[in-house]
Amino acid sequence: MAGPLEDYALIGDMRTAALVGRDGSIDWLCLPRFDSGAVFTSLLGGPEHGFWKIAPEDADVLTRRQVADRFRYRGDTLVLESTWETSRGRVKITDFMPPHLAQDDDTPQIMRIVEGLAGTVRMRSELRPRFGYGRVVPWVTPVEPVFGTGRIRAVAGPWEIWFDSPVESGVQRQSIITDVTVHKGQKVAFALTGQASHRPAPLPPDPYGTLETTSKFWTRWVRRNTYTGPHGASVIRSLITLKALTYAPTGGIVAAPTTSLPEAIGGGRNWDYRYTWLRDAALTLSCLMRTGYHEEARAWRDWLLRTVAGDPEHLQIMYSVTGERELPETELDWLPGYAGSRPVRIGNGAAKQVQLDVYGEVIEALSLARRPGTGADDPATLLQLRMVGALEKLWDQTDEGIWEVRGPRRHFVHSKVMAWVAVDRTITLLETTKGVEGPLERWRALREAIHRDVCEKGYDPERNTFTQSYGSKELDASLLLIPQTGFLPPDDKRVIGTIEAIQRELSTPDGFVRRYPTASHEAGVDGLEGDEGVFLACSFWMVDALGLIGRHDEAARLFAKLRRLSSDLGLLAEEWDPSLRRQVGNYPQAFSHLALVNSALNLAPAQTPAVVPSPRDEQKPAGAALDMPSVTS
Repeated sequence: MAGPLEDYALIGDMRTAALVGRDGSIDWLCLPRFDSGAVFTSLLGGPEHGFWKIAPEDADVLTRRQVADRFRYRGDTLVLESTWETSRGRVKITDFMPPHLAQDDDTPQIMRIVEGLAGTVRMRSELRPRFGYGRVVPWVTPVEPVFGTGRIRAVAGPWEIWFDSPVESGVQRQSIITDVTVHKGQKVAFALTGQASHRPAPLPPDPYGTLETTSKFWTRWVRRNTYTGPHGASVIRSLITLKALTYAPTGGIVAAPTTSLPEAIGGGRNWDYRYTWLRDAALTLSCLMRTGYHEEARAWRDWLLRTVAGDPEHLQIMYSVTGERELPETELDWLPGYAGSRPVRIGNGAAKQVQLDVYGEVIEALSLARRPGTGADDPATLLQLRMVGALEKLWDQTDEGIWEVRGPRRHFVHSKVMAWVAVDRTITLLETTKGVEGPLERWRALREAIHRDVCEKGYDPERNTFTQSYGSKELDASLLLIPQTGFLPPDDKRVIGTIEAIQRELSTPDGFVRRYPTASHEAGVDGLEGDEGVFLACSFWMVDALGLIGRHDEAARLFAKLRRLSSDLGLLAEEWDPSLRRQVGNYPQAFSHLALVNSALNLAPAQTPAVVPSPRDEQKPAGAALDMPSVTS
């Protein structure tokens, strides 16, 4: 049975990723890329659905769960080290996936090195591959040894895996079993290589050599980080996670490497996040740009230009990592789901939704990633102009909003605000870039019309708060972004009122923030049954909002609480269940990690004095407002 999400580590090669449990079991792996079929699916089912476990055989095993170095990453890398103690000795397992930087290299590998640290420990490796999300049992056959190594091949249809070991292995019930005794100072390496089944057999891997190159790759990458604040460990681990969720051949960024991890244990809010949401990817790009990673920004920009092509009027909210548009949603009825949470879904029907906020997020990201000296002939500039041209016809329509509700479309306030952002940033482009032309006066009038529409129809003057949608009394955590966008300044009474209303109505006693009321008296705004946890990205938005209005101590306290929700390895899922006190939702989640990085950056000492004291912090000295985009309307 799968363990708590906090008990899993992420390893990956920027093409796909695996989740490794504290018990030594890899319970999730898709081959050859993030959104391919899983070969290890026990995370969403049981052992019969595939896993690869390496652990001591001894029945009296004592895992060092309370010791800091029991389950950790090697420095600032994605190399995992797990230490095990038994009554007879101590061993360390090193797990990693070497990055394959060649564009045409589609042979993902997992390396697992067992090293004796003390005494003698008998180890067992059990590899049970089950293709097609645990449904397809492969042919598992030994192969003649190559260069003195034992090899076993498991093949099912178009894909196969090769298992390499320096010791003899056996096949039992289409599983690969290896027993080996490890002494102090001895190392034994196991390797798995995936590839298309029609290809010649791969050469035996070099686990020790690739361990060195993998460690160097991540260490060098981290050195490019420009963040120097007090939360370095959390920021660096989040940046590494975001990089690991990038599909290197194209620059696409997945929202998470998993599917159907529930937003509430036992519930049905289970979605496939192994795709590139334009919103999430654009925000990730902005986060990476702020920390010095400009190459990633350029790669995503190029991915966007290829994917959207010449059709911004039919912009999808998500695509595959290579730009495919068709992501049909299907339920896998043979899987019982994580902790019994059904259904298990692959694909995502929300790909066909209309979400107008995406235009704003993408244009904001394009503005940040714009290369110096680019002008009218820059493809990204042309795309931006066409997107605003399309938005002119769309902004006053209803949509499904940022949270992909499956209920009726509405006039969501956040969607309108981000439409304003799209127009505002494009006006700035026209005003500041030589040779770029557009209907400047018309778009200035459009910007003003959107602003007036939101302030008149999306604001409740009796409660002094913006609302989730026009005519609604409900709140929405996305309203916390209003001052960050420059739509209104932080000291506007409507901004302050909205932040305080969300604190009252959407926050837990710990200060964590829900997206919106799921048990709504406005029956079923999201069209779904059941509940969900608090949304971690929204809670970081509250940190940012409090900082913007000068409540820095309050913001810092909430940020500290949120950091403590991370796993021992610094990983965050999509949500936090305050009653069960555990992480829920897909894991690890890009949205949560980019929000953590942004909050850490925003908490840095600011330059401008704040003028907005909190009613409950009236005796505290005012701090400084955070940097924000200039207000142009």
